[in-house]
Amino acid sequence: MFVSLALIALTLAVAVYLGVQARGRKAMDLERWAVGGRSLGGVFVFLLMAGEIYTTTTFLGISGFIYANGGAAYYILAYVTLAYVVSYWLLPVLWRYAKQHGLVSQADFFAKKYDSPGLGVVVTIIGIAGMVPFLVLQLKGLGIIVSEASYGAVSPAAAIVAGGVLLTGYVALSGLLAAAWTSTVKDILIVVVVAFLGVYLPFKHFGGVGELFAAVEKARPHFAELHTDSLGLSWYVSTVLVSTLGFYMWPHLFTATFSARKESTFRKNAVVFPLYQLFLLFVFFVGFTAVLAVPGLPAGQADLSLLRLAKESLPPVVIGLVGGAGLLAALVPGAMLLNTTSTLVANNVYKPLRRESDAGRVARLMVPCVGAVSVYLALIDGAAIVTLLLLAYALVTQLAPALLLSLLPRNPANSRGVGAGMLAGTGTIAYLTVNGLTVADVAPFLPPALLHVNVGVLALGVNVVVLVLVTLATFRRAPVLTARGSA
Repeated sequence: MFVSLALIALTLAVAVYLGVQARGRKAMDLERWAVGGRSLGGVFVFLLMAGEIYTTTTFLGISGFIYANGGAAYYILAYVTLAYVVSYWLLPVLWRYAKQHGLVSQADFFAKKYDSPGLGVVVTIIGIAGMVPFLVLQLKGLGIIVSEASYGAVSPAAAIVAGGVLLTGYVALSGLLAAAWTSTVKDILIVVVVAFLGVYLPFKHFGGVGELFAAVEKARPHFAELHTDSLGLSWYVSTVLVSTLGFYMWPHLFTATFSARKESTFRKNAVVFPLYQLFLLFVFFVGFTAVLAVPGLPAGQADLSLLRLAKESLPPVVIGLVGGAGLLAALVPGAMLLNTTSTLVANNVYKPLRRESDAGRVARLMVPCVGAVSVYLALIDGAAIVTLLLLAYALVTQLAPALLLSLLPRNPANSRGVGAGMLAGTGTIAYLTVNGLTVADVAPFLPPALLHVNVGVLALGVNVVVLVLVTLATFRRAPVLTARGSA
């Protein structure tokens, strides 16, 4: 136990040291704090954007989803790969426009494209509604990972508070650069740990990966396939679609695009991005191993399957490395989320209202505020947070129609139309989720194959219809704007 805890503490110390050192000696204005001064090279940009798939979801969510639902988890491999393909064309365009106009946030992009600060506020609200639950998830995941990997020596609550305080401190000092520097250690450690677990555990318990899947099929026929109606083919295809559209709508990933030194970085990285995701297969192997090796976990504890399997199979020194990797998997995306949320509040809500000239100072002051709220939400009963988390991807995806239209040579939509569409789409998602409704509940007349599509598709449909109607209705009062700076 002591060895495991010492390794976790060492990993945390290294992360904090790198985060603080990332500040350097240059003045920390808003551009340097929020987007790294647009100076990051290909390696840092790669680790920030490709490494985003290695969060606490890697250690808890994927293996837990497999433990509970089997083959439905394959959608993760599909949508992230497709999103990386899209990045080849999309990210250079975003980077050029942001550099040309000196943008530092996602809301800046929409406000400039549609010449509407009000639309920037709408985008900010939607972005924060998606990011805060995701940040809370990182902190809750951190608490679970540290507690389990320390064999209970550190409680989840103590780990959440300590992690939140340290995260707040080095993000306030170094901004996005803190995440960039820490990501170098995080990704190396995670790749090594994930690859080891994905090879060792199947061989230890079943003699190999092929034997593992043969044993799963024998014990639970078709479990490794799309074996239920609710998580069947229509759910799979629609979820891949919604998730692909929403991947770069996350404000922290959108803004990370602005940090690159040159646009060629994105096309070079897009070639390697999908290969990097293959390491997730090792997490899939661990998840399926846990189905048979640690059976009987209650539904609410499925996310613990990887850690419980590792603790039963490996010595404390290895568990310490697993815990350290999981700790970094929470801190790096947590730093990006905290940085982006604070920037959005300061730059796109406070600054327009108060005409504040030093938005960078306000953004840094917002970090402890956002951090404190996130720690509090992570410590209380998480039922409402889980509900919000399920909303998050569908919420940020509602920004996609406005973005795609803004990239056309002549944008047919105006700010009123896209703003109304965003609000209608997010309102639809909120109503359906809060009331526990599915597509089958609101549209039972649809063919059986469509009854289980992701509700995000329905919300996107509402979004587009409202966008078109409001744009047409307000066309005379708000002339259609030509998209500026698109390439």
